[in-house]
Amino acid sequence: MLESVQKVHDESRQGEAIAPLAGDTRIYSKKFYIESYGCQMNFNDSEIVASILNKEGFGATRDAEEADLVLLNTCSIREKAEQTVRKRLSDFKKAKKARPGLLVGVLGCMAERLKSKFLEEEKLVDMVVGPDAYRTLPSLIQEAETGQKAVNVLLSREETYADISPVRLNSNGVTAFVSIMRGCNNMCTFCVVPFTRGRERSRDPHSVVEEAADLFKNGYREVTLLGQNVDSYYFVDEAKDEIITFARLLEKVAAISPLLRVRFSTSHPKDITDEVLFTMARHENICNYIHLPVQSGSTRILQLMNRTYTREWYMKKVDRIREILPDCGLSTDIITGFCTETEEDHEDTLSIMEYAHYDLAYMFAYSERPGTLAARRYTDDVPEEVKKSRLAGIVALHRRHTLESMQQDVGKTFRVLIEGVSKKSENDLFGRNDQNKVVVFPKMHYQKGDYVMVKVEDCTAGTLLGKVVEG
Repeated sequence: MLESVQKVHDESRQGEAIAPLAGDTRIYSKKFYIESYGCQMNFNDSEIVASILNKEGFGATRDAEEADLVLLNTCSIREKAEQTVRKRLSDFKKAKKARPGLLVGVLGCMAERLKSKFLEEEKLVDMVVGPDAYRTLPSLIQEAETGQKAVNVLLSREETYADISPVRLNSNGVTAFVSIMRGCNNMCTFCVVPFTRGRERSRDPHSVVEEAADLFKNGYREVTLLGQNVDSYYFVDEAKDEIITFARLLEKVAAISPLLRVRFSTSHPKDITDEVLFTMARHENICNYIHLPVQSGSTRILQLMNRTYTREWYMKKVDRIREILPDCGLSTDIITGFCTETEEDHEDTLSIMEYAHYDLAYMFAYSERPGTLAARRYTDDVPEEVKKSRLAGIVALHRRHTLESMQQDVGKTFRVLIEGVSKKSENDLFGRNDQNKVVVFPKMHYQKGDYVMVKVEDCTAGTLLGKVVEG
């Protein structure tokens, strides 16, 4: 099983049910319930789906039992996520017996790979819809209502949903995701994304800026620009005869207002440029935080993964980030136990972790994913107990690094954007600083969406604890 371990304060969003939009008083003839699994891109896609369904008379609900339509937006990156989805589909199959009119559909990355199993063999769903086919949902629903099995898993080279304004569901009203591109051209051997989400294409920058500006006007104070590889964003604006790179897009979004914080994810080590780093340095409202997946510290393993960089290249990129952005927070993804990995390869990963000292890491034990290049080319030959042992070593080292990183911030003062009330105490608020670290402090008279200066007085391995410094 592909097991993931996340930093203490980073909550998994696996299987999160989308809630109705706060303040939406419209009356809908039907209701839909949607659960999302996996990455931020999937959750953003669910908001696009919600927008499409709203126009068709469907309103969102948190209660699956009152829904006319149940959708699971799926992820194929982790085996655990697939197992969870199968279990949920089995639950809804039982619910259909009690409610014959209920429609159940699977969206997203599992759609193409498992459409036949879901529809014909296991008869778990009425609809299967791929990530580039959400515009066809209205017609697919009509088809499914007649008793026919409805399918559209065609991938597109053009679809970006640029003209669809996502319905912000489950939002705190302060932070939001904005998709700037879809698909991926990097054929990492362990990854299914190029096969489930298609080829890379960039969204019109004007639509990105317009969406971010609209969010700001509606009270949001932070946007995260999303893409599988944001640094390869590239758009030719023929009307203005200019090329928009990711650095230029960042600049355009940052220019909306100094009160709008800008984040982005994910960066590929081979593509992130000095232009991006200098753009971040010039704009105070572009957060000093970069997610830079390393995957492995071994050059040999990186070559097998087709990551197209070496250990030394990655380390120089870390050096460059810290040279231009000395206070930049750094996070990563790490896979342990990849095909043929030796103890020496594992030690290389531990040593690059020591070098980078990540503030946040998503750590996984490798599991072969059907359809990937690794599944076709290599043998998954590292014993499960060895994978678990190595993963435990990586997790232990990362926990030491995060505690050390937090302890270094004690006594410092940070600008924090308040995101809401702390889950542990109604008397405290929480937000994040520029480096994406969670900061908790007494509520006093402050409110969600405010910027405050917080002096850190203590910490845990995952949270900074402090008080607001006024004046």
